[in-house]
Amino acid sequence: MKRHSAGRDLTADIQAAPHGPEMLDRYPEVGTLYVKEAAEVTFLPKPLETLIARFPFLRRHPHPMVVHFPIAFSVSPALFYLIYLATDMNAFETTAFHCLGAGIFLSVPAALTGFLAWWINYQARPMRPVRIKIFFSALLVTVSLSAFFLHAFLPAVAISPAGERIIYLMLLLALIPIVSVIGWYGASLTFPLERE
Repeated sequence: MKRHSAGRDLTADIQAAPHGPEMLDRYPEVGTLYVKEAAEVTFLPKPLETLIARFPFLRRHPHPMVVHFPIAFSVSPALFYLIYLATDMNAFETTAFHCLGAGIFLSVPAALTGFLAWWINYQARPMRPVRIKIFFSALLVTVSLSAFFLHAFLPAVAISPAGERIIYLMLLLALIPIVSVIGWYGASLTFPLERE
């Protein structure tokens, strides 16, 4: 996935990969790199480094595992609310509100594992995609909480005449492009586009 650079020790990375070192046997050996022993530079607290050494999948996999849930639950409220507007069936409006709450709740582990992945894989270097993801993630939580509290404190806003519910609908619809930007830049880190 273009995450690994030549000339680095990738022992820990291969342990976290979905395949073993036998995958490397498919490629010809072009040289041997000899590196002088140097003091190991660690940028993680010792307990976290020990935990990752014991469970190498923590090096990369937690964020991709949990990030799909807030994406789905951030798109769903607008879709279910539009179905409610089309059918006038209250169950769809209730589902939209529940999905909104689930999206907010599940954004917490997604953000925490995102920071962990950034710290581990990129040593928390300033990176444009990460800055964009952080900004839009904060925006996602702000808009989600605004819609959630608007509905929680004024439940009639979702079923009121067109005037008031337009604000609620606009907040829900805004979640779709916001989460799309977050997903796009996340994917750009894992699957970078080829530059011509």
